[in-house]
Amino acid sequence: MVSTSTKIGHGLAKVLGIKLDYRDELGQDKVTRGESVFSISSADTYTEQEPTAVEWLQDLTPSGRDVGRYFYNLFPFLRWITRYNVQWLIGDLVAGITVGAVVVPQSMAYAKLANLDVEFGLYSSFMGVLIYWFFATSKDITIGPVAVLSTVVGNVISKSEAELGDKYLPEDIAGALAIISGAIVCFLGLARLGWLVDFISLTAISAFMTGSALNIAVGQVPAMMGITGFSNRESTYKVVINILKHLGRTNLNAAMGLTALTMLYLIRWGCNTLAKRFPERRKMFFFLATLRTAFVILLYTMISWLVNRHRRDHPAFTLLGKVPRVGFQHARVPVVNSEIISSFTSELPATVIVLLIEHISISKSFGRVNNYTIDPSQELVAIGVTNLLGPFLGAYPATGSFSRTAIKSKAGVRTPFAGVITALVVLLAIYALPAVFFYIPNASLSAVIIHAVGDLITPPNTVYQFWRISPLEVFIFFAGVFVTIFSNIENGIYTTVCVSAALLLFRIFKARGRFMGKVKIHSVIGDHLLDDPQAKEQLRKVKKGVDDDDKFSRNIFLPINHMDGSNPEIEVHAPYPGVFIYRFSEGYNYPNANHYLDDMVSQIFKQTRRTNPTAYGRLGDRPWNDPGPRRGKQVQVDDHLPCLKAIILDFSSVNNVDITSVQHLIDVRNQLDRYTAPDTVEWHFAHIQNRWTKRALVAAGFGYPALEKGDGFHRWKAVFDVAEIGGNESAAAAAERRENKRTKSRGSHDVETPRLGSSTVADGTDRIGAATGDSSSPSNNEVGSLEKELSTAKAYGTVAREMSKVAVVQGLNRPMFHIDLTSALQSAIENVERRGQTVVEVDADKGVDDL
Repeated sequence: MVSTSTKIGHGLAKVLGIKLDYRDELGQDKVTRGESVFSISSADTYTEQEPTAVEWLQDLTPSGRDVGRYFYNLFPFLRWITRYNVQWLIGDLVAGITVGAVVVPQSMAYAKLANLDVEFGLYSSFMGVLIYWFFATSKDITIGPVAVLSTVVGNVISKSEAELGDKYLPEDIAGALAIISGAIVCFLGLARLGWLVDFISLTAISAFMTGSALNIAVGQVPAMMGITGFSNRESTYKVVINILKHLGRTNLNAAMGLTALTMLYLIRWGCNTLAKRFPERRKMFFFLATLRTAFVILLYTMISWLVNRHRRDHPAFTLLGKVPRVGFQHARVPVVNSEIISSFTSELPATVIVLLIEHISISKSFGRVNNYTIDPSQELVAIGVTNLLGPFLGAYPATGSFSRTAIKSKAGVRTPFAGVITALVVLLAIYALPAVFFYIPNASLSAVIIHAVGDLITPPNTVYQFWRISPLEVFIFFAGVFVTIFSNIENGIYTTVCVSAALLLFRIFKARGRFMGKVKIHSVIGDHLLDDPQAKEQLRKVKKGVDDDDKFSRNIFLPINHMDGSNPEIEVHAPYPGVFIYRFSEGYNYPNANHYLDDMVSQIFKQTRRTNPTAYGRLGDRPWNDPGPRRGKQVQVDDHLPCLKAIILDFSSVNNVDITSVQHLIDVRNQLDRYTAPDTVEWHFAHIQNRWTKRALVAAGFGYPALEKGDGFHRWKAVFDVAEIGGNESAAAAAERRENKRTKSRGSHDVETPRLGSSTVADGTDRIGAATGDSSSPSNNEVGSLEKELSTAKAYGTVAREMSKVAVVQGLNRPMFHIDLTSALQSAIENVERRGQTVVEVDADKGVDDL
């Protein structure tokens, strides 16, 4: 009984003039259209149902369980905290203390990059490692101040101070920037939009990191050398020029900076060399190399104290200076207002991008190395919450650190709880070591920064590998690096991201399809073909249970122009005269639909002839772009070229279609129908994996045969794919036959495995058509009823007797949608021959049976 809602919907459609049955697939019956009479006792009919908007909404609407899982996933620590054990604690203690010894000097150095006092770096480190573990899906990542983001923050503070004057403190601007950028990132994470980060390519990330590392390293050279008189925040090339101009101003700071930098590299080189020479002590040398930063800072702090303890007011070289001893002196509610926000609005996108790409790229890399998977959206929540809460204790924007994450991973961290241990180390430094910090030489801190960012520079060997994989992206890499050097970090980020996106769009817009041809191939074992008797015997010795009727040769489809790299000496045969197979390469949507189809149509016109060359009765009836021969001349007909009969579209790379792409397909269908008039072109589709794609094509009139002109609908010769769902050809029966064959002599005949008359392919499906190519098959006779053809066909009768139950793979109401190219080509050839428009002599070795 029809529901009330259906009645209301149909009534409303009638009022609005909407034709619900606009397709009229049969012209008589909406469900069956001739081919659906395929039905016997051993086969189940299957009519494919279209997806509905209600299904789509149901898929999008979360259930109560989904909502509960969403909130549970916001706190991943709940999955493992109840199983925490002593062994995990030992690993976390070692890793946490190790990272803490590194993060203290690094965070103070990075705070100087951000134009802030050093204590703000400690606050940021403390909040980053303390908060992250609640939301973490990575055990290795360490959140805190990083060189690149600190440089971006320093640029924002400099610009905002120039615009706002002394109205706000630098930490107020940094705190507001952290809250706004953290709120944006947190929203992206809560909305589960972490996949957006995947739009930023590895090339863009590498160029950004390399350019930023060069920018930072060059900017720290003046402080390391004691050179003054110019700004170190200008473009990198300008800083290099000014360094060379003012090199004569070098003072005693250079001794503290250059020797510290040299010592850092010597310790790392020495530990790596000794670890290779004494592999049994690799762990010890690793920890020595890890602690080199803390060791160098302590050493030069002691030297500085010995030199300057009696001259605090006039030190021999520049010192870090006074650090508050009371702890979190700057803890307060952050100042966030429209005036501050408007001062850094233009730099906000760059800040957000840096937050995203540094953290996600690092966490993904270490997840792959250590065999676990991160949730990008949850990671965005983690850094978002960190930056939202951090400013309340005086923190500035923080994200994942590459160097500290690498140290933490190698130190044997077991869980994200190691961040709490690191937070305790930082807290100890904040309250117990400020007096020691006073004597830290600024030049030594600059050396620490230069040494840390050196690892971010992409090595030449990696760039060469980029060239081997995708030469065009190497130019994008160097473009990003050069823009960073000759402009600034923000412009370098925008350049690489935009150019990478432009390259992606170009590849989509200019995607080229391929015309496919047929090749018969044979599998080879050793120096014998597998279909050779000697090779079969050899294979039986290696692998018992090979059936006698296994097929060792098959047809495949290759691009006719060999643009896939296949051997050009192999002759690729055209599928059939007038039949074309076209494969899409990059999906099929509105950006590339026109480019695809223009290329396809132009090639078809070159390889076929018009079905009726005298279709235009008068000269004036011809279109202007096809004026025909000169007056008095006959129309030239290329008799050697076939007429266009059918087109098979390979949708293996297509997931979704849209209105524009489908409309282009309709336009081309109409164009080609005029070209082949009075005939029409058959359209077959293979490898469609999406129900919505099928629905869109069916709505446009594809997927089923067009109505024949004349006296109504003429029976269309169907070729369907069926699969065994039980009985003689089931998986269990096949296993039993193999076991039986092992126990029988090789010369005996297995009565349980009679040969099938249908053509069985390697994937286990049986091709059942209205014809088998046999001269005695009823397919060669004009039979009016498809049911009669199927019931009397040799192949069909054999399958019916030997299979207890089979089922069609694709819907009977969509006979032009095929499971693969072989099935599509079978159907196209069978119906071309049925229509009797061409007379083709088919070679016995290359005929329909070979398919």
